[in-house]
Amino acid sequence: MEPQPQSQPRRPRGFAAAAAAAAAAVSTTGTPSGSVGATTASSSSGKGKREREKEKERTKLRERHRRAITSRMLAGLRQYGNFPLPARADMNDVLAALAREAGWTVEPDGTTYRHSPPPQHQQNLGAYPVRSGESPLSATSLKNCSVKATLDCQPPVVRIDDSLSPASLDSVVIPERDTRSEKYPSASPINSVECLEADQLIHDVHSTEHRNDFTGTEYVPVYVKLSTGVINNFCQLADPDGVRQELSHMSSLNVDGVIVDCWWGIVECWNPQKYVWSGYRELFNNIREFKMKIQVVMAFHEYGRTDSADVLIPLPNWILEIGKANQDIFFTDREGRRTTEYLSWGIDKERVLNGRTGVEVYFDFMRSFRTEFDDLFAEGLISAVEIGLGPSGELRYPSFSERMGWRYPGIGEFQCYDKYLQQHLRKAAKLRGHSFWARGPVNAGHYNSRPHETGFFCERGDYDSYYGRFFLHWYAQSLKDHADNVLSLANLAFEETQIIVKIPAIYWWYKTSSHAAELTAGYYNPTNQDGYSPVFEVLKKHSVTLKFVCYGLQICSYENDEAFADPEGLSWQVLNSAWDRGLSVAGENTLSCYDREGCLRIIETAKPRNDPDHRHFAFFVYQQPSPLVQGVICLPDLDYFIKCMHGDITGDLVP
Repeated sequence: MEPQPQSQPRRPRGFAAAAAAAAAAVSTTGTPSGSVGATTASSSSGKGKREREKEKERTKLRERHRRAITSRMLAGLRQYGNFPLPARADMNDVLAALAREAGWTVEPDGTTYRHSPPPQHQQNLGAYPVRSGESPLSATSLKNCSVKATLDCQPPVVRIDDSLSPASLDSVVIPERDTRSEKYPSASPINSVECLEADQLIHDVHSTEHRNDFTGTEYVPVYVKLSTGVINNFCQLADPDGVRQELSHMSSLNVDGVIVDCWWGIVECWNPQKYVWSGYRELFNNIREFKMKIQVVMAFHEYGRTDSADVLIPLPNWILEIGKANQDIFFTDREGRRTTEYLSWGIDKERVLNGRTGVEVYFDFMRSFRTEFDDLFAEGLISAVEIGLGPSGELRYPSFSERMGWRYPGIGEFQCYDKYLQQHLRKAAKLRGHSFWARGPVNAGHYNSRPHETGFFCERGDYDSYYGRFFLHWYAQSLKDHADNVLSLANLAFEETQIIVKIPAIYWWYKTSSHAAELTAGYYNPTNQDGYSPVFEVLKKHSVTLKFVCYGLQICSYENDEAFADPEGLSWQVLNSAWDRGLSVAGENTLSCYDREGCLRIIETAKPRNDPDHRHFAFFVYQQPSPLVQGVICLPDLDYFIKCMHGDITGDLVP
């Protein structure tokens, strides 16, 4: 019998190898396994731990660098290549988009195939087809290129071929530039214009000849919001002649309709279920004469407790009287301070409002309005109803209240310390099996803190711990539950009427990992979570229209500020996430003034040219800081803006 080969012992690796080497050194020197050996082992352990920590930091840096590169690549593909990538695109999405662009068919399960061979001109170019608007580069021109020629070349004015279709003008490969003014010109020979033949110049779709031309684009209705004081606190029309003059001005501008706030604190002011609508009836009759549509806002929030406000509309007096005896009906911060901007979501199903729950109070108000103005609904004069779901009518917690001393760009504070929300938190923690999690964060800072100043929102902070993820998920779930409860009853009250919900634009600290200001407002949207999609699923369930604020050129002033703000990035995430879920989206401007370029940015946001699905706003709301008849119009030419939104004008025609 042949002898069996003996198996070779495995060579130790990693920490085992280090331990074996240390043992061999000890045995060679004859050092006993006493205090010296223990010291050596302790030193090796400490050194290994430090090395592991350093490697973790290096890995994080590499990952951040990789994500930054990926983000820029995705932005370029979306902006210049018309690739309909989702808000949280991964490499599979990118590969699928590139394959489809090359003429391949990609099934949802990843199966990829070609129905027919590529066109002849693509076969000549190999595996990389030419995008629309491009011309193939000749091999001769590339062969004769040199780096020196690239550095010295002076590109002529970029031409636009009139024979190209509008769809072929959606790709930008080489924008117009002046290499003499560049500090670091490209050294790639492919970028040299000298290397291109005369008929191979790339066409710039953003030419100033066509950028401002909105003729024939989608029709986006424009509504103008009436000033807050149009109805006084006694539910009377404050200035009938002034209102008619303002409506006449709007009609001359071809405004599609007006927005009217119906204040809970005015209509049901003194006694529960005693509604006074007389002032609104007179206002609606005036609007009817001018044949304009009406969108009404069910305003369940407080208005005007700021230094800049000249009108004060509190919650109903009978609600404030209940609040004196039971302050927990209001949102409460960690220090026990109450805000009367909006009722706490903890009482949505608690019978603490003279025998009614919070959602029952909202439903009774909405039902009374629907019954009172049934004739206007039947005529189609009232086209939509916006439901106020939080402070300022927005779906959010009152986390950055100026009454509490908040100033931009503070992170705000969590508002979950009334006894009713605390009961919900204890129940959720018990169901999770960790009753000691039934508390708010103790290291989340104050209203005007910065994320890096707190232990909860800082880099690698507690917001991403097991407890932090539990708390933030519960906090955001309470927001979604409130929206679901109120919208369910709103659909009962306003059957066959379009419902609108306003989403806040919390753009400061958007470039940080925690997105602290969004977290305190109820949107669980750090860099490793998508906090808007779950909310939009609730809105989709009730078939509502989402309304979001557009910031025009203000985004430029925030790009490099200390708040790490990114209004444009937030808008991109919110709008695309809503559109991807089939939601109808509307826009609204801020009260700040815009120049002509700011107007154009708003219009481009309302109906983006390069959207392959031709998505656009359902309507746009123009907010005015004062009545139009006073001559204070923030947009430099409201008539021009409206015509561009309607698709009736070329922007360059207006000086």
